[in-house]
Amino acid sequence: MKNLWRVLPFSFILLFLAGCGKQNLSALDPRGPVADMQHSLIGLSLLIMVFVIVVVAAIYIFVLIRFREKPGDNHIPEQVEGNKNLEIIWTAIPILLLIILAVPNVMDTFTLADTETDDDTLVVNVTGHQFWWEFEYPDLEITAGQDLYIPTDTRIVFNLEASDVIHSFWIPALAGKQDNVPGITNDMWIEAPEEGVYFGKCTELCGEAHWLMDFKVVAVDPDTFDEWAQGMAEPDSELIEPTEEVAAEGREVFEQNCLACHAVGGEGGNPQGGPDLTNFGERTVIAGFMEYDDESLEAWIRHPEEQKPGNLMPGFDQLDDDEMDSLIEYLNSLKVLDDE
Repeated sequence: MKNLWRVLPFSFILLFLAGCGKQNLSALDPRGPVADMQHSLIGLSLLIMVFVIVVVAAIYIFVLIRFREKPGDNHIPEQVEGNKNLEIIWTAIPILLLIILAVPNVMDTFTLADTETDDDTLVVNVTGHQFWWEFEYPDLEITAGQDLYIPTDTRIVFNLEASDVIHSFWIPALAGKQDNVPGITNDMWIEAPEEGVYFGKCTELCGEAHWLMDFKVVAVDPDTFDEWAQGMAEPDSELIEPTEEVAAEGREVFEQNCLACHAVGGEGGNPQGGPDLTNFGERTVIAGFMEYDDESLEAWIRHPEEQKPGNLMPGFDQLDDDEMDSLIEYLNSLKVLDDE
């Protein structure tokens, strides 16, 4: 009992902390048709399980009380084996419960597996890397990294792949998880009815920095999405040739050190490189998890291995302070949407 009292407070603390988290990062708060279907199936399963537990517990307690041994009892209770009525009841009820559970599951499974596309569908090829996400829009001929922009009230079909090891793509508020497997293409679809930022995670242990492999889904109205897509496909010339002096110096530093791996405005990058940085200045986090500010950005550029162990980006500690300041100024200027 002493040990129980020691453990009990920590149990309550853990229960309390289990309710903490970010908005739009919970499968129990569905924000789209896919998540709604999956949430309903979870609720139906829980309802059936609770019903079975309550009924079995009630019968068990009734039997314990009703047929408990009493002083003076020395007879054997009446035996009911072979009772056809009881056999039918406890066979029919589980079958009925399974049918209640199976029918909506099968129906929703076919609905969720239907990834056929039409003219109104947006297709996105999602590639998992150690330890970041690449989003290619083949119909729009653009590629983005870490931040997945989608229009609201639009069917989005994902083709999921991986470049190295198995990853798993999960946007809790919008849909269940699906694996990204090297050499295999899996698919799924979602739809976001509301504007907002939906947080996503990798849920397959993919290396040392697996727990830092986060991303964001930015759902915007269709007009804003068209503006973003246009800006990504045909960025303003200021991104390529900044007129502001410090940013222009930063562009030179970028070309000398970063352009081989990271593309901006369709220039640079390579298939095995890092994320496209065309709209880097619009992000709210660095490397998927670090707070976006100049100090964090400098720490990431100089010592990325210390921030996200196992990632493939080399460090650039050889840059002097002026070069670093100008590079950060340039990266902060990389935006394709007008500031509001």
